[in-house]
Amino acid sequence: MKFVDEAKIHVSAGHGGGGAVSFRREKFIPLGGPDGGDGGAGGSIYLRADEGLNTLVDFRYLRRFNADNGIKGSSRQCNGASGVDMIVRVPVGTQVSDVDTDEIIADLTLHGQSVLVAQGGFGGKGNMHFKSSTNRTPMRALPGTEGEERELQLELKVLADVGLLGFPNAGKSTLIRSISAATPKVADYPFTTLHPNLGVVRMEIDQSFVVADIPGIIEGAADGAGLGITFLKHVQRTGLLWHIVDLAPFDETQKPTQQVRAIVKELAKFDPALSNKPRWLVFNKSDLLDEKEAEKRAKATVRALKWTGPWYLISGLAKANLDQLLWDTMKALNARAKTQAPDRFERFTPLD
Repeated sequence: MKFVDEAKIHVSAGHGGGGAVSFRREKFIPLGGPDGGDGGAGGSIYLRADEGLNTLVDFRYLRRFNADNGIKGSSRQCNGASGVDMIVRVPVGTQVSDVDTDEIIADLTLHGQSVLVAQGGFGGKGNMHFKSSTNRTPMRALPGTEGEERELQLELKVLADVGLLGFPNAGKSTLIRSISAATPKVADYPFTTLHPNLGVVRMEIDQSFVVADIPGIIEGAADGAGLGITFLKHVQRTGLLWHIVDLAPFDETQKPTQQVRAIVKELAKFDPALSNKPRWLVFNKSDLLDEKEAEKRAKATVRALKWTGPWYLISGLAKANLDQLLWDTMKALNARAKTQAPDRFERFTPLD
């Protein structure tokens, strides 16, 4: 299935039904009075996060969503039926914003979270509400109000514990294939990954984490170069970044130090908060070099960058030195989970 991470939809809530103008007319009750009922409320539209969906591909073909209108009131004080609310399912990780105002309406990050995106119109009052001592036969009833109508931008940001950063052909796809059951495309040319791939790394029965293979980033990505910002946004949700550095690049002029600095620059330009996210250096393709040469290049890069964080020397293809990286990652994520704020539902409307 094609990975689609952006879509625009139009939502129209139902209009409220109008109130009725009616008078009770029965034998032996000459002064029955007004008995027009109220109109029903229009149906509202909600978005609900569903972990069973993983792309926004359905919204390429179905872009308009209209809820039912409320029914007009009738005689004998009978109220009209309300329109049925509409629930539109979206993938977990969908951010919803208003196209006209750019306001972020909701960020649906947990299964079952729901948000009201279009309020249904309210039903109008029937003439039975307008009788008084001075107006025994009111001919007035209120129309229903119109339902909200909106153009929404849906943006899916993948949810993963670890995000893989790096230049094209740094070996990110090979690495995720080695540590999980994911099978992204692998080839000996750049930009083989055209959409994010998720893989689950299982350490023990109750110990696992999700890794996202993000398409390669090049200089100028934050300004639209290459695949541009199309996929940079996906690293915003990850708890930890593995910065994959190619120790044996095709282009020998592109030194590991330059690779690292270029990526960091793009992260800071796109979102300053990303440059402060926990990031580990992972030197890849050690199998293409002599063991001592690979270690020498890695240490030289660490010194040149004045790097003080964790760093690892691995080979995704040969599956060399992966255990230490994976277990250290598992420990870091477990520690982070204990300190995470639990209040993630505050902005959302629960549905039964």
